[in-house]
Amino acid sequence: MNRQAKTEFLAELKILTRVHHLNLVCLMGYCVDRYLFLVYEYIDNGNLSQHLRGWDTLPWSTRVQIALDSARGLEYIHEHSVPVCIHRDIKSANILIDKNFHAKVGDFGLTKLVENGNSTIPTRFMGTFGYMPPEYGHSGFVSPKVDVYAFGVVLYELISSKEAVVKEDGVDEARSLVALFEEAHNHPNTIEGISRLIDPKLKDNYPFDSVHKIAQLAKACTDKDHEMRPTMRSVVVALMALSSLTED
Repeated sequence: MNRQAKTEFLAELKILTRVHHLNLVCLMGYCVDRYLFLVYEYIDNGNLSQHLRGWDTLPWSTRVQIALDSARGLEYIHEHSVPVCIHRDIKSANILIDKNFHAKVGDFGLTKLVENGNSTIPTRFMGTFGYMPPEYGHSGFVSPKVDVYAFGVVLYELISSKEAVVKEDGVDEARSLVALFEEAHNHPNTIEGISRLIDPKLKDNYPFDSVHKIAQLAKACTDKDHEMRPTMRSVVVALMALSSLTED
């Protein structure tokens, strides 16, 4: 990075020297000689976005495992770091995949540190379009539920392999993936509505009940009312149960 990126560089350095977890990218070192360098552990398989939109088809059981891994990483920074960390840029491109196809959350350049007790704080508008919750745009207030919303969008990506903002053929305006799934949830036949959005590359190699439960979890995570969204701890518990069922 050049010197202009100093704020993000220092933010990432500050976070990654504090937090250490199996499902967070590990910082190996840094350098400030002429340029700013952050040195990470080597991640063999790129990021989730690349796998969903171009690489080999990810089996459904692997997708569930990636969801659980990244949820555990987020639960750690929300529940077990002091001060609490809010990532603010959760998206499939920032979920990295190691050689064993386990996931690690990366890119902490926009992360906000929040002292315990402050559930919401005012902040500048930052993040990636399609992953930001309604309250973030309206008020600029940020809480851990900002990450929960973005994680819900990632769950929808895991089901559909679509991007967070979808440009449909014959439709002028792009639509959010959340809006597409809201339509599916409200369809007179929910099974039919959700089935239309499942990644065709999966063919029929998935248990629909598992996909439906992930869709329900994503719906809860992307609730318009941030207070109604689950905590990442609750999301991890739900995904652990789902993961064991999917393996069976």
